Amino acid sequence: MGSDLESYEDPGSNQAVPKSKQDDARSSASSEPSWDEEAVRVQISQENDHAIKFRTCSWQKTAALLFSEYICLAILSFPWSFSVLGLVPSVIVTLAVATSCLYTSLVLWRFCLKHPEVRDVCDIGQILFGGSETAYNVTAAFFILNNTFIQALHCLVGAELLNTLSNSALCTIGFSAISAVVCFFVSLPRTLNELSSLGVISAVTMGIAVLLAIIFSGVQDHPFGYISGQEPLVTAIPVKGTTFVVGMSAFLNITYTLVGQITLPSFIAEMREPKDFPKALWAVTICEIIVFTLCGALMYHFIGNQYMISPAFGSLQPVFKKIAFSFAIPTIIFLGSLYSSVTSRFIFFRVFADSHHRHSNTFLGWAVWALIVGATWVFAFIIAEVIPFFSDMLSLMSSLFDCWFGFIFWGMAYLTMHPGPEKWNGRRRSAETILNYGLILLGAYILVAGTYVSVQSIIDSYNAGTVGSPFTCSSNAI
Repeated sequence: MGSDLESYEDPGSNQAVPKSKQDDARSSASSEPSWDEEAVRVQISQENDHAIKFRTCSWQKTAALLFSEYICLAILSFPWSFSVLGLVPSVIVTLAVATSCLYTSLVLWRFCLKHPEVRDVCDIGQILFGGSETAYNVTAAFFILNNTFIQALHCLVGAELLNTLSNSALCTIGFSAISAVVCFFVSLPRTLNELSSLGVISAVTMGIAVLLAIIFSGVQDHPFGYISGQEPLVTAIPVKGTTFVVGMSAFLNITYTLVGQITLPSFIAEMREPKDFPKALWAVTICEIIVFTLCGALMYHFIGNQYMISPAFGSLQPVFKKIAFSFAIPTIIFLGSLYSSVTSRFIFFRVFADSHHRHSNTFLGWAVWALIVGATWVFAFIIAEVIPFFSDMLSLMSSLFDCWFGFIFWGMAYLTMHPGPEKWNGRRRSAETILNYGLILLGAYILVAGTYVSVQSIIDSYNAGTVGSPFTCSSNAI
């Protein structure tokens, strides 16, 4: 920096403005995201004569996709986390993680505005690591594995729901296969714009399911499994004897539910006006903080430590359980389908990178699309059935992937957008830089601690003899 930046004459006065105030002014001004609007307009105009258009989502439809992603069955695992951590730490953790996810999502959005060519998180991974093809391929592997494991989870949860509602009328493998087939058909639309209306239904019905679960937990005489004379125990802090592994698992459970940034670049890439993304983001963040906190705190208050089951539907009396759980059907189907769609689009765009099949209603284009979607569900079904300790494996995958896609990538994205001395321009910018270094460290901690906890949980499950066998017909009803 030259000496001419030490002070300058304000055109509106004869006063010299101190350098610190200049820096803060520059920091504030540069915090406004730079938007390559012309590049987005070019992308939209190039699609004018395409049969299938991708940049068509309004911010309202993007909000519907976000609501469907976050207002999901995982909310019903919050009461368990609250029972482990206690009411006060749980509320603090929920607010802190939600705030960090909001901030990192805004950084992600600014990065996508600066790079409108980005189609998914894999493109971002390549940019962050200097255009490395290896970084792109590794990010792609993480991206596909993460999404496929989430699809596999929905195969299992679908089987869990069907077993619960039918009193285990069919082999669990059959129910899991039925879930995969139904999700396959819902995954077939080629654009996120077409899926957004289903996202509204998914979010609304899941909201009803959560509301019913809260109400039923309060009006039932006792939680499921109640032992006479042993009233529900509710504490403000963790109960004595809570181990690091259990406590960390509860923390990670909250974190993994709130971390969803892996799909956001794909959503932004299909927005007609990507500058409007924060409207959708703020709406869903405010809603998720309210819903997640109330669900966790209220259901924990009514159910207590000793009767808590995850998901919390399992702590309700049988009739209440079935009524509330049934409203989760659209979410179980849609959310798995959304992740399949995002993965399939990534692969499809690489197969037909410069082909008219990418944006046309050709037989070959639709056949390849259906084949890719079907392949994601076949692999998801196999993973769900082959891994006997799937829940712990999902936690392990989340530890390995969400640390990058939830924290580390976006700290790096911020530093990439403000290279060299620019990142220390003024007090506000310096504070934000320190914050982003902290997010990178938090991601690294989640990688190490989360992996340790997940592996230890797998070992404990084997030692306790609770690990099942692959392709089992045993009921997984709650």
